[in-house]
Amino acid sequence: MGETKVAKASGSSSEYKDKDKPTAIRFSNITAGKAVADAVRTSLGPRGMDKMIQAGNGEVTITNDGATILKQMEVLHPAAKMLVELSKAQDIEAGDGTTTVVVIAGSLLEAAQKLLLKGIHPTAISESYQKAARKCSEILESMSTPVDLKDKNSLCQSASTSLCSKVVSQYSNVLGPLCVEAVMSVYDPIDNSVDMKDIKMIKKLGSTIEDCEMIDGLVLDCRSGSGGPSKIEKAKIGLIQFCISPPKTDMENQVVVSDYTQMDRVLQEERAYILNIVKAIKKAGCNVLLVQKSILRDALSDLALHFLAKMKIMVVKDVEREDIEFICKTLSCKPIASLDHFTSDMLASADLVEEVPTGTSKVIKVTGIAKKGRTVSVIVRGSNKLVLEEAERSIHDALCVIRCLVKKRAVIAGGGAPEMEMALKLSQFANTLTGMEQYCFRAFADALEIIPFTLAENAGLNPIATVTELRNRHANNEKTAGINVRKGAITNILEENVLQPLLVSTSAVQLAAETVRSIMKIDDICLVWEIGKKEKPLEVNEGRICAAPPIRPKRVLAEGRVTSHAEEDKTGEMACR
Repeated sequence: MGETKVAKASGSSSEYKDKDKPTAIRFSNITAGKAVADAVRTSLGPRGMDKMIQAGNGEVTITNDGATILKQMEVLHPAAKMLVELSKAQDIEAGDGTTTVVVIAGSLLEAAQKLLLKGIHPTAISESYQKAARKCSEILESMSTPVDLKDKNSLCQSASTSLCSKVVSQYSNVLGPLCVEAVMSVYDPIDNSVDMKDIKMIKKLGSTIEDCEMIDGLVLDCRSGSGGPSKIEKAKIGLIQFCISPPKTDMENQVVVSDYTQMDRVLQEERAYILNIVKAIKKAGCNVLLVQKSILRDALSDLALHFLAKMKIMVVKDVEREDIEFICKTLSCKPIASLDHFTSDMLASADLVEEVPTGTSKVIKVTGIAKKGRTVSVIVRGSNKLVLEEAERSIHDALCVIRCLVKKRAVIAGGGAPEMEMALKLSQFANTLTGMEQYCFRAFADALEIIPFTLAENAGLNPIATVTELRNRHANNEKTAGINVRKGAITNILEENVLQPLLVSTSAVQLAAETVRSIMKIDDICLVWEIGKKEKPLEVNEGRICAAPPIRPKRVLAEGRVTSHAEEDKTGEMACR
């Protein structure tokens, strides 16, 4: 003890500082992670609050989707960015539970902080968290119920549960079956997979969310050419990537025409050139022409539109480049890059192609496709832009929930029931362990209770009384007891048809545990600076991200020499953020 006091007083030894620095770095990272989790915690559950996010350009977004909130937040701390990436990973893996995973990670970080203060080594905490997450997966699988994809009722209940926490919750009885039908239409039984790119959502302002519809065909957010037909039956559809307009020179040249006869000759040549293209299109039997948007010149000239209209060919212009792959998959055709390849075998067939009004604009609808691929189109309607965007995000989450059930065909109860069951079983399992592992398992179990606690808190219930009653019900072997926010009581949540996919919960716990393990393993922050570049340093203070660092790592110069803090203070340079 005497030696330690001398070292502290004299400051000549670096042992004390080296021991203190990793702890300070670790606590700084934990504080940053907890700040991010606290920011989205009030959005959890069916009674969670929405966030209004205003971008720098004045654009406003209203949402309670965790991934969307964190994506638009400007997070500066590197550990806080890890939680943003965690939310993205959950969005990719499961599509739902993006708020849950961040809240669990924040609670696990808080539990780890208490364990660190007790003197438990970070590596021991990290290893125990990994084992606890594995045990949680086993507990969840033991309480899951297998689901049959032919049972549309169970699938609709899972989709409705996902929609309950959204702005569009009152329309869950309409959107739930729509999402189930859309996913099952693109489901590939051979690969046992669902590609979300095969479901195209088109947002159209006007009407209400109740008027959202799924089209078993193709919907294009384009307009037909003026003067031509707007409805074609027994359509032969061609998708072209070349322009029907006068060609231009490769380089910026100027052609000076000084004589009227020469000008007439130029116009006649243009007319003959376009007429030959239109005749070749008509000869192939095409009566609906989809034209890709061109960035070099006009894809269609006015003269071309006139000739096509006279030949009763419906023209759909300005098809976006990124839509070409989806159109080809839906129509089972290939894009035509030149006029030489425009033949009848390159055309697709459909019973009806028509231009239909939707709100203030129009869309092109193709139905009765002869060799239709596994794709569907969903028209999303909304009274204003903010509702429309939130409806699209909500439908996407519901589609991802059904995709989860395709990947892992099992459901579990919602309403905080799985988290409480995991907490109870982990606590019981911790009693069979010894040493530091027992403390870590018990801390992990207590941290999982944050989900039912937050659900009760956001629903306006007494969180302590609600969680205590829920714990007692689960201790009496009521595995499906959960928080019923509609009735404000603890009920059998399965009877209320509150279901969620097993994959959502398992991935949330595993991904949260992995992220916390990564943060616990960090004991230093080393920044690489460009010589002569100065930036404002950053830190987290009491959950706020602000300037001026609490810890200043030493700076490594280009010649390999390590500077001291005293040298940096003399030169006036800051070496870290």
